Amino acid sequence: MAENKSSTAVFRILIQAPVERVWRELTKTGEGQGAVFNAHLHLKGPPAPGVAMQMRTGSGQHTMVVGEVRVWEPPYRYAHTHRFTQYDDPVCEVHYELKPTPGGVEVTMRIVDLPAGTATAKSMTPGAPQILALLKAIVETGRPPLGTRLMYRMFSVLEFVLPKRTRSEHWPL
Repeated sequence: MAENKSSTAVFRILIQAPVERVWRELTKTGEGQGAVFNAHLHLKGPPAPGVAMQMRTGSGQHTMVVGEVRVWEPPYRYAHTHRFTQYDDPVCEVHYELKPTPGGVEVTMRIVDLPAGTATAKSMTPGAPQILALLKAIVETGRPPLGTRLMYRMFSVLEFVLPKRTRSEHWPL
């Protein structure tokens, strides 16, 4: 469900799992994050506010998102700035809040300072609910649905068609 207030979009989902499992899936490094289009989280140092971060393809040849960790409070709060490397749009922030409940974990994803009418907004507004739904599927079942797994294979095969400006050589960490 989305609520829009000025330039903030809010999405929520309930995941039936321990909070630590949800946290791990959102913040893991060294492997693809199945909920985030199988991108790999790279940090320039131990996770903490102020640390540079990137989301890269599995090969590491392309950087899709650059940002900086704003909040790191395991296992309840994680926030980072967010800028797609393929667009010249302003930076926004992505906030994850995990709240244990009797039925599992309520995950709230807030996109703050979403630049209205931009390519970033057009990607993130429909992308956020998809990320949360995939997060739920992965944490509850251990893997993304078959269609998503097939899509991720196609992503790796077709990586060569990504814009040249997304090459990691242009985005040193």
